[in-house]
Amino acid sequence: MSIDFTIQQFLLALSGLIAIVNPIGGAFIFAQVTSAYSHAERVLLSRKIGVYAALVMLGALWAGTPILNFFGVTLAALRIAGGLVVMSSAWNQLNRPEAREARKQAEASGSKDRGATTLIETGGDPAPAPLAEIAFFPLTLPFTTGPGTIAVAITLGSNRPAAYADRFGFYIGVTLAALVVALAVALIYASADRVVALIGPARARVTGRLFAFLLLCVGTQILITGLTDVFAPLVAAR
Repeated sequence: MSIDFTIQQFLLALSGLIAIVNPIGGAFIFAQVTSAYSHAERVLLSRKIGVYAALVMLGALWAGTPILNFFGVTLAALRIAGGLVVMSSAWNQLNRPEAREARKQAEASGSKDRGATTLIETGGDPAPAPLAEIAFFPLTLPFTTGPGTIAVAITLGSNRPAAYADRFGFYIGVTLAALVVALAVALIYASADRVVALIGPARARVTGRLFAFLLLCVGTQILITGLTDVFAPLVAAR
């Protein structure tokens, strides 16, 4: 196992996942939809979201490609299609960040409505049960790790090397990247109020665009790998 290869895969997966999840941008909406809860409850909720987000990303990274291969989808096809999907998502984020923010706001709005209902029913003190109910849906899926994140994770998983000797290092790298992103989600969401006050909406959008450009580069790299898989044998046969 090559340490350099593992680090390379870690950085590639980290850049792709952190860009599509965008925990800094998500913290602004998280602060809004959880405003009815105390700080201690938001910290507990952010930890649950971090754990669930890690499970979603790891499931897509580890199992996504084998499942698609079972249905006859080749790695080359998966890399090409996945690269195009990731590039399309990144392009939309670059040009229409407000639309993505509005979609995420709508996805997470259900949790705010539930919280308000609980406040009324309990006389102003949110009960622990609703926190457990909203932690996975909608605040983890689809708000934090939605279809876009799953698509990116599956695409990154398709980038695994053909040699079995290198796969161990590959999976270590991408697994560590998913855990780092999940930890970032938990920490940034727990400090969402401070993040909002420190960064502000304008800087958050600039950061989101930087993440989107990084994601566009990741998608392009995966697309190039898929095209190389298809055309390299044809060129070598000539």
